[in-house]
Amino acid sequence: MNILIFGPNGSGKGTQGAIVQKKYNFPHIESGAIFRKNIGGGTELGKKAKEYIDRGDLVPDDITIPMILDRLKEADCKTGWLLDGFPRNKVQAETLAKALKDAGIALDYVIEIVLPRDVAKLRITGRRLCVNDNNHPNHIAFDAIKPVEKDGKLVCRVCGGELKTRADDQDDTAIDKRHNIYYDDKTGTMAAVNYFKGLGGNTKVLSVDGRPSIGEVSEAIMKQLA
Repeated sequence: MNILIFGPNGSGKGTQGAIVQKKYNFPHIESGAIFRKNIGGGTELGKKAKEYIDRGDLVPDDITIPMILDRLKEADCKTGWLLDGFPRNKVQAETLAKALKDAGIALDYVIEIVLPRDVAKLRITGRRLCVNDNNHPNHIAFDAIKPVEKDGKLVCRVCGGELKTRADDQDDTAIDKRHNIYYDDKTGTMAAVNYFKGLGGNTKVLSVDGRPSIGEVSEAIMKQLA
């Protein structure tokens, strides 16, 4: 089963992707993790990607696509994968669809987590990232996933790890810039989602409301997956 998952920053897309991955036991391929691996390793592609990420911009296709497509061709993806964070615009969607078709790889499902823009922004400013696992949900504004206090400081509610914030999570300009890209239904990420909705064939698009709890959103997704 091969899946793409979409959702604006703040929608819980990474958390839901991790839940799907755990159930079906195939790779959760998160584009940000691939970027971080390249950046942390000091690769040439990583250095170039970091310049764009630090500004809150999208990494250009000629950097992103080679990293993503190479990952999809690795051995652990032969029985299925869940791709998270790519494509982010219509051109990338078209490129990916063509690459998959040329390689004889089926795209079975596209999951879209729908969330109003104002709600997404609130979720971003209050979230905290676990240094051990970015998919551990921690948020200072939601009781169900609030960090816990230990020795006078907040730590991850899942593993007790140190928490940090992304600088751009506290920057209104950077948040708006990312959301401008996602909610753009002409050339941005929403245009990519709409491209797959119109693709036809055997690809099924599942749209779920991202406003309820993590468990409720997960349940809505699982009910629609085969």
